[in-house]
Amino acid sequence: MAAQDSTATADHRRLKIIAGADSFGCTLKDALVTHLRSLNIDVEDLGTDKYYSVGSKIGSLVSSSAGNTSIETRGLLACGTGVGVSIFANKFPGVYAATCTSIAEAQNCRSINNSNVLSLSGMSTSPEVAVEILSTWLNTPFKSPCPASNSEPWPNETESFFDNSVTEMWKIGRNEDELSESCAICDLVKRREFVPVEMIPGGSMKIVRENPTSAIVRFKAGSVEPAHHHTFGHDLIVIKGSKRVWNLSNKERYDLGAGDFLFTPAADVHRVEYFEDTEFFLRWDGHWDILLDEDLDTARAALEKEV
Repeated sequence: MAAQDSTATADHRRLKIIAGADSFGCTLKDALVTHLRSLNIDVEDLGTDKYYSVGSKIGSLVSSSAGNTSIETRGLLACGTGVGVSIFANKFPGVYAATCTSIAEAQNCRSINNSNVLSLSGMSTSPEVAVEILSTWLNTPFKSPCPASNSEPWPNETESFFDNSVTEMWKIGRNEDELSESCAICDLVKRREFVPVEMIPGGSMKIVRENPTSAIVRFKAGSVEPAHHHTFGHDLIVIKGSKRVWNLSNKERYDLGAGDFLFTPAADVHRVEYFEDTEFFLRWDGHWDILLDEDLDTARAALEKEV
């Protein structure tokens, strides 16, 4: 029998579900998204993608939402077996994805592992059974009685172990430097490979998502971005370092440091100088592009006149 669904979790935070699937799980995922929305649960549906891509997207989003005091974000995934998507979701710190084929497994993974991503098999689980599994997974509290405890409350020593496990599990996959970070955007960049920006010496970037595009960008101290523009407007948040941006289209200048935000409209021509090794997060509404309006020598000559 399915547990009663609600839009809030046991700790009274609002519940949000991020859902996605590959082509073998999309039909099941669509049925479950419809079910969740009928219960007025907030659902973000990422649609259909390769099992490793959609698994990693949801893993990243659930990981980066940890620590939100008003919303609890969980993930819902489906592929042919439910295993592939969970493998890649689990590559992100703080993500505990479990593949469940029965109500008992849903109860166990919530009670014992505090699972925050549910993976289902589109090939072997019917929509009716999947709804039962999902409802149980949503409504089973951490440390609650479950089949693994013979449906009895856990002994005090086991509950104590569970409490300590939450902190210990969160550390797995992070090094000591990462553990000191409090920025979700910073977490996106860990262990990612950066590709040089060939058009602009000193720059490198990593595309995190495409269309809408998000990326982490790095520039070495002393680097210069010649005047250029983009097809799409973009938001920028400086993570560390310092830079100066000249918007040549509206004749304005911005000095930016860690934590500063800037929006540059589509087609506005801008030139940039970096005073320190700098890292920042960018987001576009479309695909990444860059269209140069001057060469590097011209840009440096223009900056010399600013001094």
